[in-house]
Parts: sequence; structure tokens; C-alpha cells
Amino acid sequence: MLEYALCNELLAQEGLALDRQAAVARELGYAGLELAPATLGPAPHQLSDRDVARIRRIVEGEGIRITGLHWLLSNVPDASITDPGRAAETKAILLGLIDLCAGLGGRVLVHGSPAQRLRPEGLGDTELLERLAGFFAPLAERAGELGVTYCIEPLAEADTIRTVAEGAALVEAVDHPAFRTMIDCSAAGQVEPPVADLIRHWVPTGMIGHIHANDTNRGAPGMGHDPFHDIVPALTTTGWPHPIGVEPFRTLIDATVTAATGIATLRACERTPT
Repeated sequence: MLEYALCNELLAQEGLALDRQAAVARELGYAGLELAPATLGPAPHQLSDRDVARIRRIVEGEGIRITGLHWLLSNVPDASITDPGRAAETKAILLGLIDLCAGLGGRVLVHGSPAQRLRPEGLGDTELLERLAGFFAPLAERAGELGVTYCIEPLAEADTIRTVAEGAALVEAVDHPAFRTMIDCSAAGQVEPPVADLIRHWVPTGMIGHIHANDTNRGAPGMGHDPFHDIVPALTTTGWPHPIGVEPFRTLIDATVTAATGIATLRACERTPT
């Protein structure tokens, strides 16, 4: 049976405290919460060890765990991984978030943040890949030291790393086992469907560090028409071993109903004959 983690931002946006977010996730059958750092405060990368331990106790006290972090730079609009003038400050934030993920007991960090990775004008593909590899190399090193995995997320709305193949090329350039790419079903469904074929091709390569389950309409699984009856069996047959993050960006009635719809759909698809 696959494991699922609920991305917490929709619950947080509705004003639910972290203990209630964890309780909702547990009651619905999720194994954990995947946290957006901005939901933890204005400077999550600077949280004290005491605060990190408290956050972890709150979630684990509800009987689930923190599986990782995503939306890493959503609260830092001026950050950039491609602008040399802003890269050092951005790197310091991300190093802090790697420490945070490890302290919370998480396994994975998902680097999306398309607005903070814009391609500089006139920069060619080779030069861009070299710049990105140089930026992520020390992050991969820190992640490896702390036993977490750092993933670059291919995104439809980005102009840098839009496909899984482009993410894999960056993984090869960084050349560190703690740096991987991932498959976001919504983004991949927009850019390079069918997603089930991507899973069957890429998961066995070891390049994929995480999976996000969401519909191309930006809802949870079951809120649109994406073929999760094909996607879920692909994950099962390839032996996917880690929690899958359910990451909707819009609600059906409210965040709790949305989360319930997502996991119910995925569980039903696990029972679909292959």
C-alpha cells in the first residue's frame, strides 16, 4: 500500500493551527504532513532548535510525521538562484531550510519556486546548466550530510527546468546522491503527458526523489479528469517506496474536503485492476 502526505498550506490558509492540521491529516488516513515553510513563520530558515523540536512534537503527537518541505521560497519574492547578485543570500536561506527539514524529521525538500529561478536574458542552455549546478552543489552536500534529499521540481510555469529530462540533466551535472529531480503530476500532465509513462520510465532510473499528486486543473486527485487510475498503478508497479505528497492549489468546498477527496481517489485507484 502506498503512503500519502498532505501538503499543509490550504489548511493553514483556513486558519487551522498545526495540531489541527496534523489531526485532520491523520483522521483522513495520511501518513504525514508535507510543510510549506512559510506556514511556520516569517523566517522559517532561522527557527531555533527549540522551536523546531516543538513543531516536530506537535505533529508527531497527533500520530503522524513531517515528511518534508515544499514551496521553499514562496515567502521570499526577491530571492533568485540564477541572479549572481542575489544567489548568495538565497543559498543561505535554502541551507537553513535543509537544516530545518532534517530537524523536523523530514526526508525530502522540493524546490519549486518558479519566480525565483528565471533565466537571465541572453544566458544559453549550457551556461544556465553550469550556473544551476554550481548553485545546487553545496546544497546537495549539506543535504547529504544531514540525510535528506533535495529535489529540483520541473514546473510548467517555469522557464528553467520544465521537464523531467531537464531535471535529470541537472541531477547529472550536480552529481550527488542527495540531489534528485521529481514528478509533479499537475505540471507533468500539462507539459509532457501521459504522467504514467513518465513514472514508468523515470522511477527505475533512480533520478526521482519525490512525487506530487495533483490534477492539471490544480485541484486534488479526483477534482478533475487526470487518469490517476493509470498513474497510481504505475507507482505501484515501479515499487515507489516513499510518501506521495498530495498538493492541491484550490479547494472543493474547503481544505478538509479537498484533502479527503484526494486520498479517497488515490486509495480507490490502488484497488483498480491493472
